[in-house]
Amino acid sequence: MAAAHLDVDLTPRSPNARLCANDGGMYEFWLSAHSKMLKEARVGASRFSLNPRGLLMPKYSDSNQIFYVLEGNGKVGLTFAESPGECVKLVKKGDAIAVPHGTVNWWFNSGTSKFSVLCLGDTSKSLKAGEFTDFFLVGPGSAGLLKGFTPDFIAQAWDVPEETVNTLLHSQKEERIVLLKEGISMPETTDLSNSPYGEFAYNCEEAKLDVDIKNGGRVSVVSSDSLPIFKHVGLGADLVKLDPHAMCSPGFSSDSAYQVTYIVGGSGRVQVVNQNGERVIDHMLEPGCLFIVPRFHVVSKRAGENGMEWFSIITTEKPVFSHLAGRTGVIKSLSPKTICAAFNVEDGVEKELRSRRTNDAIFFPPK
Repeated sequence: MAAAHLDVDLTPRSPNARLCANDGGMYEFWLSAHSKMLKEARVGASRFSLNPRGLLMPKYSDSNQIFYVLEGNGKVGLTFAESPGECVKLVKKGDAIAVPHGTVNWWFNSGTSKFSVLCLGDTSKSLKAGEFTDFFLVGPGSAGLLKGFTPDFIAQAWDVPEETVNTLLHSQKEERIVLLKEGISMPETTDLSNSPYGEFAYNCEEAKLDVDIKNGGRVSVVSSDSLPIFKHVGLGADLVKLDPHAMCSPGFSSDSAYQVTYIVGGSGRVQVVNQNGERVIDHMLEPGCLFIVPRFHVVSKRAGENGMEWFSIITTEKPVFSHLAGRTGVIKSLSPKTICAAFNVEDGVEKELRSRRTNDAIFFPPK
């Protein structure tokens, strides 16, 4: 019997809601109403781009999140729960930044070109499954948290006159993203003394590769082995670069996790097959689209003429994958007699199968 979630549209999609767009930058979301697999998998996705001197205002979220820098460089400031101060760090393309729910964070483009960041995360404990809910301290209209209180409450809490409260809460534009004027600076970088988890960023572009196959592809895996904070957020991640016309072996997450994949660059094709042998996804992939592989479903991707690059999160901190092809694949692990019996073939066919892909692991170069 087909699983209920197969009725959900699995089509790869670009962001379908724009929350903010001005001189400072743009903030977009994938809404679960239009991408219902987000709700099924209990994950959320958003993306923002900041122009030079653009600031994404201080906020916290109801979700454990992994941010991934798509392009440019900038600063991020994190204030962890019960921390005496904020951690400020320079981040750049390829950085994966883990941010636990309830951690106040801001982002600033300190460079001279666009600073774009993807955010993927776990919404299993969020206010709304499949979407992030951001709580901005100040900013967008009446939605800024501090503006919800009467001035006398804030005045007593901060021990300042109400006049000072009004100055603080009404001097900035009512936006999620603002463009800072020349002369206004953000804090310099700090050490990690205010981080209870130690390091919280990992550069996937510069890290030692976990897999590197000539003319095939490369992968850098981020797990709690890479950064202990990933154990706290309960998520894993990877960056994969597939060479032109190369293929990623058909495989599945063997620990019941969902895979949430964002296409960073290049193009290609993806196929996902369910337990009934049906292709539930068979689509061309372009930069900026996102799709989710349901649990235990088998997925394979093949790059186009310019190769393909993607960043994924997996809803477990130490992902475990099984592959159906390649030197280490499940099929090769079966005994010759099992293969002959299961496929109803002669020894010669089994030997031909076993003689191929003796060196390649999970990425297969084109013939």
